[in-house]
Amino acid sequence: MNFNDFNFKSTLQEAIDEAGFKEPSPIQKEAIPPILEGKDVIAQAHTGTGKTAAFGLPMINLMDGKSGIEALVIVPTRELAMQVSDELYRFGRLSNIKTATVYGGTAYNKQLERISLANIIVATPGRLQDLLKSGKLKIKPKFIVLDEADEMLDMGFLDEIKQIFKLFNHKKQTLMFSATMPQAIKILANEILVEPTTITITKSDSTNKNITQDYYVMNESERDDALIRLIDYKNPSKAIIFCRMKKEVDRLVTHLVASGFKAKGLHGDMEQRQREVVIRAFKQGQVDIFVATDVAARGLDVNDVSHVFNYHIPFDSESYVHRIGRTGRAGKEGEAITLVTPSELKALQKIQKDIGSKITTQEIPTKDEVVNSQQDNLIELILNTDEAQSSHEVIKKLSSHLDITAIAYKLVSLVQKQNEIMGANVIGMNLTQIERLIEQKSNERDDKGRRRGGGGGGNRNAPNRNRNRNQSGGGGSRSGDRNHSAKKKWD
Repeated sequence: MNFNDFNFKSTLQEAIDEAGFKEPSPIQKEAIPPILEGKDVIAQAHTGTGKTAAFGLPMINLMDGKSGIEALVIVPTRELAMQVSDELYRFGRLSNIKTATVYGGTAYNKQLERISLANIIVATPGRLQDLLKSGKLKIKPKFIVLDEADEMLDMGFLDEIKQIFKLFNHKKQTLMFSATMPQAIKILANEILVEPTTITITKSDSTNKNITQDYYVMNESERDDALIRLIDYKNPSKAIIFCRMKKEVDRLVTHLVASGFKAKGLHGDMEQRQREVVIRAFKQGQVDIFVATDVAARGLDVNDVSHVFNYHIPFDSESYVHRIGRTGRAGKEGEAITLVTPSELKALQKIQKDIGSKITTQEIPTKDEVVNSQQDNLIELILNTDEAQSSHEVIKKLSSHLDITAIAYKLVSLVQKQNEIMGANVIGMNLTQIERLIEQKSNERDDKGRRRGGGGGGNRNAPNRNRNRNQSGGGGSRSGDRNHSAKKKWD
């Protein structure tokens, strides 16, 4: 089955194709048809299984884009409000559907101005209730969606939700999505939904089948080194590292930045504006590694996250599912990596049993394996790079000074060292700049060799695109392996 089978309007299908969505996930297969038929729906499915598209696509398909506010989506956190709003806008923009976010910490007038131009509101319960009770917001949406209903219950929003629905006594289509179904949520569903279609995604479908799940065993004192060794080896294009506590986030970000990674952190003590800046930087590729507490597990929605690292094992299986659901999205493959000590293996086995999918044990790569992996990445990059006309001009000009083998050696060395030479990048540089850099690095190598009384050695490793430093291939050390009281088995 693919998305064409739903017979969406052409503008929506075009947006789906642009987003790279291929086959619908289990929750999308089950939820989209009854929503298109106009039925109320209550669906149980974990984060990362495509719930936003499950309610957003059929909702947008049924909207005309001309009737003011047609849909209201209520979510528990500001981060989730922004992410859901962004995704709905991405799906709806070709259909002239606009979104607005409503949450605390932002001026009322600014949000009301955006609402006046929107068709979908994505809101947190507190600010939404304030706007409705004060009369500043008067709407009669065709659709109301409760997303992450159990999370709103956990955060104490149940009374606000009940009050909000008392203000919407008109005929509407109501959709409720929740990862779990505690008794209070079932009672709420009976109060606000009318003859709903009930959907439950089974345990075997709770985690995305596109996600490879591995775990690595090490001693507690080796956790930082193991993490950096794995980042070097896996070479993620974009990664999220989950920690249990805020202080761990701050410490680990400092450690990663000091080790040369482009990393930022997110936790509950940060101001809203600062959180928005960090999330935007991660989405736009200015930050490659995002370190967060579980506050981001539900609220962060970025489709091109290649790897999720559990720096510490989560407290429960539900948190694990939410965390790893940040990768393997939109039909892409992802990898979830969990670091555990021997004493944590029993807790990991319980998570594996709860989620119904296999988490495979792996060995932390050695330094040689890291070097080989980085060299393979460089070879793949070269093989997959198209030849531009400017490249032919560079080779032609260089060939008057060097034979083709020497040119190849020097260009590869230059690519390996591009982070070291103040962030210089061959792509987009003119011929003179490239020649100057090659000559500069050649002279530097010769000078070093003369000072040592022998030939200079080049860089030992291929580059990692997440770094701004010259690597040694070791677990994050800039000049060889760190000093340890005992030699690790993966040295």
